Amino acid sequence: QVQLVESGGGLVQPGGSLRLSCAASGSAFSFYDMGWSRQGSGQERELIATITSSRVKFYADSVKGRFTISRDNGKNTVWLQMNSLKPEDTAVYYCNVHRIRGIYVDYWGQGTQVTVSS
Repeated sequence: QVQLVESGGGLVQPGGSLRLSCAASGSAFSFYDMGWSRQGSGQERELIATITSSRVKFYADSVKGRFTISRDNGKNTVWLQMNSLKPEDTAVYYCNVHRIRGIYVDYWGQGTQVTVSS
């Protein structure tokens, strides 16, 4: 079982920035393939960024060029740097682990709220 704890959400004005953190448990963190998803009110959950154990990254078109995913294996942490935020980025943001050493898993954090509003 992998425990994930997100933090860093909050209220920010349009055009502002936030950095989300996801702290993961386990001694095999360097082998985790991880991602960030978000779910706006009344909307389906959307995968927005992933980073593999070999640091290959993927971004959804909706965030490409504005968000950056990164990881520090020494700290068991993944970050999502969000710049140029828009009101449509308002959502609950979730961290997840979807693969460990090539084996598919499905671990999720509790989520952190991001609200972009003036």
